[in-house]
Amino acid sequence: MEDQQIIEMYLQRNENAVVHTERKYTKYCRTIAKHILHIPEDADEAINETWLAAWNSIPPHIPECLQTFLGKLTRNISLKRVRSDKAIKRGADEVRVIYDEVAEWLRSDQNVEQQVSEQALAEEIEHFLENISDTERNLFVRRYWYMQSISEIAENHGFSESKVKSMLFRTRKKLYAKLKKENYL
Repeated sequence: MEDQQIIEMYLQRNENAVVHTERKYTKYCRTIAKHILHIPEDADEAINETWLAAWNSIPPHIPECLQTFLGKLTRNISLKRVRSDKAIKRGADEVRVIYDEVAEWLRSDQNVEQQVSEQALAEEIEHFLENISDTERNLFVRRYWYMQSISEIAENHGFSESKVKSMLFRTRKKLYAKLKKENYL
């Protein structure tokens, strides 16, 4: 079933929308949740929360891209679970490592939210990603959006882990410099 048809079902409050969403996007959403939570049961719970969140937010929100919308919901729900003491105690170490990699950006004398809207910052990062190589962008998105481990990224691309770390470091450095230059940091 096409995404537009599924969205129409949500708008009509047809419960089959959830069934079709689940059929089409469970694998995609489970991959996101498992990379963040690392525990299959927690990932399954996050996916169930994703379906409920989609039901509750369509309408009023009408997503342009259902897959991206569901991915964002799954990611946010999974990250919220990581923040709870229970999930952290059960092993969300990779997420903490990823946050540590960009923590220096978050430490600022000025509040980033006061300087610019989240949308403007997101657009700046999107513009940055459009202007780097496909490989750099792919590694960056896999690491910081899908929260894949260095070893998974290295295996997927046929690189050594040290090469992946190095490429990510250089990309973060370029992004940091761009955001600094544009007064986002």
